[in-house]
Amino acid sequence: MSARDFFHSLSSIGPVQIGTGRDRQGRPRHVAVCTAEGCGWSSDYASRAAATLAARTHRCRIA
Repeated sequence: MSARDFFHSLSSIGPVQIGTGRDRQGRPRHVAVCTAEGCGWSSDYASRAAATLAARTHRCRIA
């Protein structure tokens, strides 16, 4: 399945994309992922505010 089947409310802050989805227990989760080639940074959070803060403060060594 593609990512659009699992995530909604996608937004971008620089090279970082933030998406909202559900974990295996059905709880909402917010994921921040760096899309820069070769970076590989990603993390999930319980709140959208935490994911947004992580996206704003992420310093990609590649980009």
